[in-house]
Amino acid sequence: MRDKQIKWKIFRIFGKTLILTVFFFLVGCNDRCEEKNDLEEIALSDNAQSGEEQADEKTDNESSGNGSKKKEESDEAVVFVYVCGAVKSPGVYELEADARVFEAIRAAGGVTEDAAPDAVNQAQIVMDGDQIYVPDAGEVQTLGLGVGETAAGSTESVKVNINTATKEELMTLTGIGEAKAESILKYREEHGRFENIEELMQIEGIKEGVFSKIEDDIII
Repeated sequence: MRDKQIKWKIFRIFGKTLILTVFFFLVGCNDRCEEKNDLEEIALSDNAQSGEEQADEKTDNESSGNGSKKKEESDEAVVFVYVCGAVKSPGVYELEADARVFEAIRAAGGVTEDAAPDAVNQAQIVMDGDQIYVPDAGEVQTLGLGVGETAAGSTESVKVNINTATKEELMTLTGIGEAKAESILKYREEHGRFENIEELMQIEGIKEGVFSKIEDDIII
């Protein structure tokens, strides 16, 4: 009888131990499953965030590329020309790439009263960097130019009259910058008209070297 009681107690202890073991095993599995799920959620969240960042970066790159392409297209769609001579507002003007000479002259305020616009081919298409010179009636008469004989855009089409030229027109001559152009204007104000082109060498800063570069491009 006593042996049976002892065996029963041992069986009960063993059963309780087994139940506790199974319980803790199940609890541990549940914790590991929850931890695994948490890790998977974190990984999915990180992947989603990384995907969003890559998408944003791709969008930024595409936007930057489109912006550069548009800028290049915009640069190719315009030209810059220098309009001078007998116009109301000489200067550098931005025009559309297929603009014509008459549009450049119009951008410069139109011609002056003493201009000879017929000496310029106003239907010619301008090119980037062109100089468009509109002569006055006196220059046309002196040079004997006919209608449209002045080549718009050519720096050698019409010679610069040093007795009537503006500072901007003088600055189109090789070696004549702003300072020398102002010196020419000052000399002209103080001494009157130039009697000959060689008289330019009496101006400080304009000696034989500079004069030899411009003598074929000037008249009085």
